[in-house]
Amino acid sequence: MKPIIQLLALLLTFSLPAVEQWGRHEISLRGPASGNPYLDVQWSAAFTQGDRVIVVPGFWDGDDTYRVRFSPPTQGEWRYITRSATPELNGQSGAFTATAPTGNNHGPVEVLDTFYLRYTDGTPYHQFGTTCYVWTHQPRAMQEQTLRTLAQSPFNKIRFCVFPKAYTYNQNEPELFAFKKGVDGKFDFTRPDPEFWRHFEQRILDLQKLGIEADLILWHPYDRWGFSEMGREHDDRYLRYAIARLGVFRNVWWSLANEFDLMAPGAMAGHRGDKAMTDWDRFFQILQREDPHQRLRGIHNCRGFYDHTRPWVTHVSVQHGDLVRVLEWRRQYRKPVVVDECGYEGNVPQGWGRLSAREMVRRFWLGTMNGGYVGHGETYQHPQDLLWWSKGGVLHGESPRHIQWLRDFMAQSPPFHQLEPQRGSDGGLLLVKPGEFYLLYALNQQPQRVTLSGNRPYKLDLVDPWTMSVTPFG
Repeated sequence: MKPIIQLLALLLTFSLPAVEQWGRHEISLRGPASGNPYLDVQWSAAFTQGDRVIVVPGFWDGDDTYRVRFSPPTQGEWRYITRSATPELNGQSGAFTATAPTGNNHGPVEVLDTFYLRYTDGTPYHQFGTTCYVWTHQPRAMQEQTLRTLAQSPFNKIRFCVFPKAYTYNQNEPELFAFKKGVDGKFDFTRPDPEFWRHFEQRILDLQKLGIEADLILWHPYDRWGFSEMGREHDDRYLRYAIARLGVFRNVWWSLANEFDLMAPGAMAGHRGDKAMTDWDRFFQILQREDPHQRLRGIHNCRGFYDHTRPWVTHVSVQHGDLVRVLEWRRQYRKPVVVDECGYEGNVPQGWGRLSAREMVRRFWLGTMNGGYVGHGETYQHPQDLLWWSKGGVLHGESPRHIQWLRDFMAQSPPFHQLEPQRGSDGGLLLVKPGEFYLLYALNQQPQRVTLSGNRPYKLDLVDPWTMSVTPFG
């Protein structure tokens, strides 16, 4: 009988559902459709592999549909059992097999060696980001156009908002919202709209197929609908719903806010918010404690910085125009520094949106030379206010092709995490792998001196970031 038992066990193993490591396994159950499941029903599933247990929150997906989503961090067999006070959602069990990843599935991005980023499987990840705040709130045809543009761009991360934006060049009304309107015409923060969330998560998956990280901005002060002032109870419930629905996608990053410091009451005329510093601390702690997939966590400033030394912050997200200070922020916060907003290439009247392409490229090089990561944006005027920075569509500027060249140049250099940023004795910036590679960026016209270690010959090339050329120099 023993061979037959072994054969049956083998057939049982082969019959288990399969999902790639860092992919998505979903449990879908039927439950109560009456009342308000968003408020009334809580459920979760415990996924186990050996002694490891990961508890994943579930969510309501409209009508009588309830889902739990899990991204297996390791290969092999995983088992689960559901828990809920709702009988239909309690005690359901099963198993699946996590298989080897394929294609461009390198896992989520994680912190490496204090200051750097990489994919979990060890593949290098050098962030070259862009910003399209509300591209998912535009007409569907324009969203598709944005995806086509991104597919031909140098960008491997994009920042965008869950909620729509009411600001200069952002006045159109979206088709869908995260919450439904009540009978009084106001948004009901106790009733999420599953249709919106399904569409939003599909766009995250579209980006994932392109190898692009989705940096999700959870709150912002540019609001006319009330999402910036929902109150503590609704804020926390919304955050937990986002964790349950969206945290499974391996390309998700959490950005608590765009310009969090403008969301304090009365912080700036024309901006809305009800958030004290303690609220941001609480949001971070909820993410750190309850996100089973532990996606990257950051927060973006306008004037003053958040205290990025706090243990729940994974990386420093910065709005600043002086990219030479990246090295200072690395030393201060001891985390990867991502200058998500260094200004925008464009010609709008506002000063933040009038950078030349050459200046945008210069800032990318300065941030890179100081050991950081830099984000792009574009704000060229358009008759219908179709600015890339806000709505996506197509790119008009010159900087993206130069950014692509920088990305290619760095990919051909030693891995970024092996390069130490230094200040040269004559005012230059250096990226150094001692005895092997020295990249000098001269900030002035003075002669530059570099001490080369080791008794060996070196080849000297002249690199011109604007003409995108490398010329043998001696």
